Amino acid sequence: MTGISRTSADLDPRRRRILFRAWHRGIREMDLILGQFAEAELSTLSEAQLDELETIMGEEDNDLVKWIIGEQPVPAHYQTQMFQRIAAYRPDFDKLPEEMK
Repeated sequence: MTGISRTSADLDPRRRRILFRAWHRGIREMDLILGQFAEAELSTLSEAQLDELETIMGEEDNDLVKWIIGEQPVPAHYQTQMFQRIAAYRPDFDKLPEEMK
């Protein structure tokens, strides 16, 4: 996956902003994880779930990717259903071309 494949035309401004932020993280691994999640789930999330997603997205990318791939334990305050849903969208990094690893 090279980037966004969903249109944001049907999304409200908050969801558009979140979708953009999900695909423009700073490290490609988090673009893939959060971008895929946002494309698939964003339109169905409640306001409270959007709040939680934005809080998670406020964390440093390096920390997030380590928690998601299991390199470091997930902090207790992120052991939530939302974090588990995001982690379920993680791509198989072993299948990425070498230049993206």
